[in-house]
Parts: sequence; structure tokens; C-alpha cells
Amino acid sequence: MDELQEPTPPNSRRWGVILVAAAVLLAGGVFGGRALREWLRPPPPAAETRPTPVPKPAPPPVPAPVPAEPAPVASASARSSRPVRRDPAPPPEPAAPTTGTLRIEADVEGALAFIDRQFVGKVPVTVEGVAPGPHQINVSATGFESHAEQVDVVPGPLDFVVRFREVRLNAAVDVVHKHGMGSCQGRLVADLDGVRYETSNKDHMMSVRLADIETLEVDYLDKNLRLKVRGGRTYNFTDKTANADKLFVFQREVTKARDRLAKGDPPAKR
Repeated sequence: MDELQEPTPPNSRRWGVILVAAAVLLAGGVFGGRALREWLRPPPPAAETRPTPVPKPAPPPVPAPVPAEPAPVASASARSSRPVRRDPAPPPEPAAPTTGTLRIEADVEGALAFIDRQFVGKVPVTVEGVAPGPHQINVSATGFESHAEQVDVVPGPLDFVVRFREVRLNAAVDVVHKHGMGSCQGRLVADLDGVRYETSNKDHMMSVRLADIETLEVDYLDKNLRLKVRGGRTYNFTDKTANADKLFVFQREVTKARDRLAKGDPPAKR
């Protein structure tokens, strides 16, 4: 048979209850005292109040600069497919010429041109590679007196124009003027304004327009040049060296200029 348990004495149960009650009272006293101290503590002093400062009005806002709209950026695929445009390189400057280029012209068609007595063609003609320096140019045309002139050629282009149709007159000869009582020495000069006799003897100075000359002729045997003014006096001149050739050349130049002007050829510009 099982052994019977011994019953717990009544005094032991009483002391256990007393101990539990004491523990509860002790814990309540601890928490109750802390609460009582918090309740009895004086309130903290109120914080010092200061007047709120009136805010100053803010300055008006400065508008920000509007940024420039950026240029659209092509995509990488577009840049790779689009050809890159490059400006062509400027052409190199031409080298400075070392020889002359001579262009010869004339107002008569078919005139013949010569450089240093070498035929270069009919005008208008352009001759390249002419060495710099003086060169003799001759141009001739049928019915006109040949034109000869020396020009200085420089590197680069040069135009040379001959105007055969323009009338020019520049003639002179030293003469002796024979008059009724003796003679005087002087110089006959002819240009497009006329013929004049220049001398230190003021009483025998003479000037006449080309259109007012009625007669101008040379007597070879007498070595005399006779000039008669239309409706006026007659003048007789002889060459100082008793040579009629110079008188003839003078008379020929004056007569040729008068005839051409009468035909309507223009006088040369001065």
C-alpha cells in the first residue's frame, strides 16, 4: 500500500500569506513615495519673454538672367552619319611676276607691231615674257605715219596704245626773217594752236592760226619759206644754214596737220 502524505501545519500557511502581503506593501510604498515627491516639487520659473522684433522689409528680388537656349545637340548616331563640312583651304597666292606682259593696241585695224625691230603681230597683240628694261616699240598703219617710242618695261602688265587718227603737231625750225629793211633771226614754231615766229625783235613777232594760213610753200632754189596770212601780210623765211630741207620738213608737218583737221580727224588731247 502507498504511504500516506503528511498534512501541512496551519502556522506555516499563515506566515506565507504575511510575507506576500508585506512585499506588496513595500513595493507600493516605494512607488507611492516617488509619486508624492513629484507632486510636491515646485513648478519651474516661467521663461523670460522678449518682444518679438519687427522684421525689416526684404529688398525686391533681382530677376535672374535668362540663360541662352542651348543649341540642340545632335545625337551620337546623327553626328556619325552626317558628313563633316570643312572649309576649303585658301588658294596659294600667285608668285610675283619677273617679266613684263606688253599689250599693244591702235585705233587703226590691222596695224603692225614691232618690239626691238622684231615683228610680234597685228594689233591688238599681247606679248608675254618681255624682259624688264627699255624696249623700242614701232607700230605702223597704211596711210599713217609710223609711230616709234621707247618704253621702260617692268614686271607685270603694261598697255601701249597708239592713236594714229589723232592729229598732233610739234614742229620748229631756226630761221632768218627777211623784211623790207634788213632781216632778223628767230624761230618758227608750229603746234595745233597755229604758227608763230619767236624773235627778240618785238616789231616782227608774228602768230597765226592754222585755219587762217592761206599759203605755206617752200622755194627750193631760193631756199625760202613763204607764209601768207588770209587777208593779211606775207612773210618770207630762210634757213640760217641756207638749207631748204629743214624748211621743207616744217612745211610738210604743218600742211599734213591742217589737211587732217580739215577732214575731221580729232586733235590730240593735251
